[in-house]
Amino acid sequence: MKFDIAAFDVTPGQTVVVTLKNIGIQPKASMGHDFIVLKQNVNALRFVDANSSYAAKSQLAPETKTEVVAHTKLLGPGESDTITFTAPYVKGPYEFLCSFPGHYGAGMKGVMNVQ
Repeated sequence: MKFDIAAFDVTPGQTVVVTLKNIGIQPKASMGHDFIVLKQNVNALRFVDANSSYAAKSQLAPETKTEVVAHTKLLGPGESDTITFTAPYVKGPYEFLCSFPGHYGAGMKGVMNVQ
């Protein structure tokens, strides 16, 4: 369980377009995937834990919505979602992850580097 890209670079203020496609065959309820870019210095493990009961509903926990730069919806097999967002103006690493329970721990994470 990994994204096909573990890291990518952007420039401050750049328009970023990300398409996520779930190429799996398991039902969304048991193996959905999403793509969430976190703001800098957000504790990813705490974020995932806080969202564990929301991920299957394709929602973010209300208390974590301000910790997100951008996110896709939760995708089932064969589904895709494209998001467009502006890269943050503050340089540095921004972690991205799948918030579905167990996926972050299994390696569905990476880094968007604003340079």
